[in-house]
Amino acid sequence: MRELREACGVFGIYDLSGRKDVARTIYYGLLALQHRGQESCGIAVSDTEGPKGKVRAHKGMGLVNENFRPEDLDALYGDIGVGHVRYSTAGASTRENAQPLVLSYIKGTLALAHNGNLINALDLREELEYNGCIFQTTIDSEVIAYHIARERVRSASVEEAVGKAADKLKGAYSLIVMSPRKLIGMRDPDGFKPLVLGRRDNAWILASETCALDTIGAEFVRDVEPGEIVTITKDGVRSDRSRVRPAARQAHCSFEYIYFARPDSHIDGISVYQSRIRAGRFLAQDAPIDADVVCGVPESGNAAALGYSLESGIPFGQAFYKNSYVGRTFISPKQSAREQGVQVKLNALSEAVAGKRVILVDDSIVRGTTSDRIIRMLRDHGAKEVHMLVSSPPFLWPCYFGTDIPERHQLIAYNRSVEEICSIIGADSLHYLRTERLPQLVDGRVHLCEGCFTGVYPMKTPEINIHDALE
Repeated sequence: MRELREACGVFGIYDLSGRKDVARTIYYGLLALQHRGQESCGIAVSDTEGPKGKVRAHKGMGLVNENFRPEDLDALYGDIGVGHVRYSTAGASTRENAQPLVLSYIKGTLALAHNGNLINALDLREELEYNGCIFQTTIDSEVIAYHIARERVRSASVEEAVGKAADKLKGAYSLIVMSPRKLIGMRDPDGFKPLVLGRRDNAWILASETCALDTIGAEFVRDVEPGEIVTITKDGVRSDRSRVRPAARQAHCSFEYIYFARPDSHIDGISVYQSRIRAGRFLAQDAPIDADVVCGVPESGNAAALGYSLESGIPFGQAFYKNSYVGRTFISPKQSAREQGVQVKLNALSEAVAGKRVILVDDSIVRGTTSDRIIRMLRDHGAKEVHMLVSSPPFLWPCYFGTDIPERHQLIAYNRSVEEICSIIGADSLHYLRTERLPQLVDGRVHLCEGCFTGVYPMKTPEINIHDALE
């Protein structure tokens, strides 16, 4: 049903107690991050006391619980490892592009998991190809891995190589890199994508979101800071904030708070759930509507709908039954399949909406096709009025940093007024979150990237679409 595609989720662990079953912990961590990508997944592990450089890996297309059987996890013997869930934002949807990537080179082995998009990936790839590199994938993550490997040849440590490679990278990247004896995490200087550090007993964990730490019973230690390199070894955790300077004005992805992250996660000290409640409250303040019930489009619209209800006093209700056993329909390659999938996954509850004036809250409208079908579904089940409220501003520009927002001509808000969009989707009224409200979602505590709403990006963007160029 969703029209947005998430980027990826990363998870890494180094168990200093010497237990060799980290693969199962990674498995559960990836299950907790499954919302960030359902296209492919993988786990790579190593034994720090075994043969140096031997990496055991398993990856494939589809969901985590579809790819890993108990015997697969048994075969992934080791005390250090990294995992990944993917939805493609650059590069084709193939098994070759599944992560973690595992490289063998003169210094040993390297396993890498990456969340984000590089805007200079094509230039970096071309440079490597002219120097004889042969690529096995079409993803920018392989470009990062090759640059780390090249720098490692003339660096004293792998973390130094990560820092040197980062000097060449432009765009969004939260990385977890596994070498034979170290686990390294790094977040780009702008802080586009989240990365957190956790601990469980004598094991250290890096993950995209705090919900993954909760799932495995780990304690949240802190967020990895923009530009920081965290190195985990048998001696503990070291931090390097001097090698890569954080951006003077950081640009955290606003859609982590609006849609991507799980509501039970905290990103940079901010509750995702409370951010969405605030969005709903702001909508109620800026667009008061006389209605009988407020409902959210499951699941990411529910918290904002509750916020609208709390602020307005209009009862919060459940307008839909969601079939949790159907995969997200935006995975379907054709628009027609996505549209048909809406009713497979969602069905309206007649008793909740019949004869009522309904406020329907969703996190975004991209192309508008699914909004049209959902509104029509409510009317078919007897809704008297349907007022659409959106807990983000209109999408007017593409994203280059890891959110798969299509080209401008495919965006329903491009060259259309709110009134025209309202007519197309069949709502009685349509209201978006005001752009100036975005900083208030996070209490002004972090600076957000608003490029997809305003066209003002935190750095110069490529003239061509990086998503299409890497296909």
